[in-house]
Amino acid sequence: MTQHQLTTQIKKKKSFLCIGLDVDLDKIPPHLLQEEDPIFAFNKAIIDATHQLCVAYKPNTAFYEAYGLKGWKALERTINYINANHPDIFTIADAKRGDIGNTSTMYAKAFFEDLAFDSVTVAPYMGKDSVEPFLAFENKHTILLALTSNEGAFDFQTKTIDGKELYKQVLETSKTWKNAENLMYVVGATKAEYLADIRNIIPDSFLLVPGVGAQGGNLQDVCKYGMNTHVGLLINSSRGIIYASNGTDFALAAANKAEELQKEMALILNK
Repeated sequence: MTQHQLTTQIKKKKSFLCIGLDVDLDKIPPHLLQEEDPIFAFNKAIIDATHQLCVAYKPNTAFYEAYGLKGWKALERTINYINANHPDIFTIADAKRGDIGNTSTMYAKAFFEDLAFDSVTVAPYMGKDSVEPFLAFENKHTILLALTSNEGAFDFQTKTIDGKELYKQVLETSKTWKNAENLMYVVGATKAEYLADIRNIIPDSFLLVPGVGAQGGNLQDVCKYGMNTHVGLLINSSRGIIYASNGTDFALAAANKAEELQKEMALILNK
């Protein structure tokens, strides 16, 4: 999927919502545990109820890998279901991979070719030769961890080296990598006050912004400082949507929560 196609969907749906499909069997409605594939059954119901309200889905692969082969099969069924039924929706493998050379190429093939995701999250710590193999895939996007929303982000990401914060150096350096036009970036919603500086460095790139909702990020602040002329934002909400109810009405409850965010986004877009 191209960024133009993603922007078109944002305008059409009046939404820049990304829903995180982070499935924990201890949290899904108990009646689904009787299903042959409870993870996929949960995801399918959430997708069927929310696909008109969002422009992206983001499975965090750890929540699937934790269940071994069954979990990976559920992930495969989930991405195949989205691609077959809603090919206009942008898909993100939240895998946070990062390794050098051939290993990165194999990671990229796993998510871009075998599973046919549109994008994958990647850690930048090992530098360009760990990221460029992902960037080599046409119409696929590498979402680089830039400034995350966790408490430990302050351990390294905001430290000043030679007068400049490390995350800013990551942003600036990444722009010099081959096929850098295929880069997007993760910026946590709880770091909204940093977005103005980030936009000065990468004015045109899409930002994946987790942390709205359960983690306390504010949508209005993120949009005030992070939105660009083609929106350029994917706001992710996971727990606040998919675990809105633990009963048989879980899919409807998820849709209601997603619609609340979508309506708020529509108001922002219409300003």
